[in-house]
This record gives sequence, structure tokens and C-alpha cells, in this order.
Amino acid sequence: MNPNRVDFLVDLAYGVVILLAAGLILAVGTGVGVAFGIGALVSYVIHVVWKMARFDPEWMSREVTEKVEETLTDEVTESVEQTVTEEVAEEVSESVEQTVTEEVTEKVEQTVTENVERTVSEEMSDIIDQLEQVNERVDRRPRADEIDDAVDEETEAER
Repeated sequence: MNPNRVDFLVDLAYGVVILLAAGLILAVGTGVGVAFGIGALVSYVIHVVWKMARFDPEWMSREVTEKVEETLTDEVTESVEQTVTEEVAEEVSESVEQTVTEEVTEKVEQTVTENVERTVSEEMSDIIDQLEQVNERVDRRPRADEIDDAVDEETEAER
């Protein structure tokens, strides 16, 4: 017998058994039909595994290896991503903190210096203006010798 024909006939027989299970569900009742259908599906899965192992003996080993590799890759990738993310976050945080501190300090110093210079300049201008006003008033007042001369003239005129 040709193995391909035997496999075809076995697959056909399993298909008929599954259809029979569906017919039993309709005819006899759900419990009996479902039990028969589950039995047929379980035996079909066993048959498929046997067939795969017969045609490709390394099939199961390859499947297990692929699953292990996939799981391991996922876990390692997740672990590495988490570690890298934490380390990069710490480095970025430190760098940002340092940069912000330097920039803020520089800006504050610059602003304070500008404000102090402007304020001092304005105050000095006000003081200079006030001094000039005082000097003008002082210049308009008579000096002590002029007052003495004026008093002398008044006293002479009164005499």
C-alpha cells in the first residue's frame, strides 16, 4: 500500500467520524454527541502528531526549540529594554538637572546683574540731578561776604 493513500483514507475517516459526531448531537442529544465529538478530535490530534513525527522526526524538536527561542528572546528583550530604559532615564535626568541648573544660574546671574546695573544707574542719575538742583539753589543764594556787604550798606544807609 502507498503511505500517501493510507494517510488520505485515515484523514477521510476522521472527517466522517467528526460529521457523525455532529449528526449524533442533532439526533441523540447534546451530551452523547459532544462526548463522541471530543473523543474524535482528541484521536485526530494524536494521529496528526504521529503523522508529523513519522514524516519529519525532527518536527517536534524544532517546534520546542522555536518556542523556547521565542520565549527566551521575548524575556531577554524585555529585561534589556527595562534595564536600558532605567539607566538612560537616570543619565538623562542627571544631564537635564545639571544643564537646567547651569542655565538657570547663568540667567539669574545675568538678570540680577542687569537689574542692579540699571537700578544703580537710575539712582545715580537721580542723585546727580538732585545735586545739580542743590548747586543751582546754592548758586542763587548770596554768599556770606555779599550778605555782610549788604548788611553794612543797610546800616550805613540807616545812619
